[in-house]
Amino acid sequence: MAEWIDLIDPTPDELREKLPRELHESALERLLAPAKHDDEPRPTLQTHGDYVFGVFLVAVAVPEEDRIFYQEVDAVVMHEVLVSVSKTPPGEHPYDPRPAREACRPDDNGGMMLYRLVDDIAERYLNLVDELDGEIDELEDNVEAAPTVQTRERLSVLRHDLLQIRRTLAPTRDAVRRVVDNVVEVQEGQEVFPHEVEVAFQSAYDKLLRAFEGLELSRDLIASVRDYLQAKIANDQNEVVKKLTVIASVLLLPTFIVGLYGQNFKHHFPELGWQWGYAWSWGLIIVTTIAQLVFFRRRRWI
Repeated sequence: MAEWIDLIDPTPDELREKLPRELHESALERLLAPAKHDDEPRPTLQTHGDYVFGVFLVAVAVPEEDRIFYQEVDAVVMHEVLVSVSKTPPGEHPYDPRPAREACRPDDNGGMMLYRLVDDIAERYLNLVDELDGEIDELEDNVEAAPTVQTRERLSVLRHDLLQIRRTLAPTRDAVRRVVDNVVEVQEGQEVFPHEVEVAFQSAYDKLLRAFEGLELSRDLIASVRDYLQAKIANDQNEVVKKLTVIASVLLLPTFIVGLYGQNFKHHFPELGWQWGYAWSWGLIIVTTIAQLVFFRRRRWI
């Protein structure tokens, strides 16, 4: 069985001590680089002589805080050795490779161990897509009750997260595809990815494809929630305009009556000399107002 050396945030000295051989300068530089907050660096698999160097990112959702962070996992693969380096983002927890290590078999070589690692990463992306769909469903269920500004902000964050995950998942899928297509080959030494390993990588590639298709569906779901929110906003605005129109219509006749009796033509308004003239004007206003409200109610305008 090949050896799996797992390192978490190693120092330069610890890393050089554990590495089975000298690495290419670019690979060593990447292994020593600190973890980042965003979706960088770009996932890749590169051949350097008799070993393969890989960079992978895992997007992790934190539902209670409505955010996503990224765990970086670098790998150096030879026929008999797999070195994985997990990097912890500031304030976060590192990637835990135990499920992948527990899935390894006694006859696994370094390439098959890398498949176990990549398969676990692909499985986590599938779970992430399910969690995102759950977040979107919850958001859709609360569109009517939640404040519009809050819903709009959450939609914007989810859309940004999906785009970042897509930028991470796409190169991961392409890197795994290179193994399936037998493009990643070492130039010296024993073969890292024999045929059975390439066949096994097809399973991880299928999972990444499903996760990518799930992301596209999630984008469509977000678009539908956004359209629903816009329709709700338009409907709310229509309701406000309708109420304002009813209020303006109800006040129109009383305004007309008050304006009519407010004209300075005493001899042409017999009601002005009538002792019940003031009560008459109020009664006329009340009756016309009630009549309008009854009419609007029957027409279902209010």
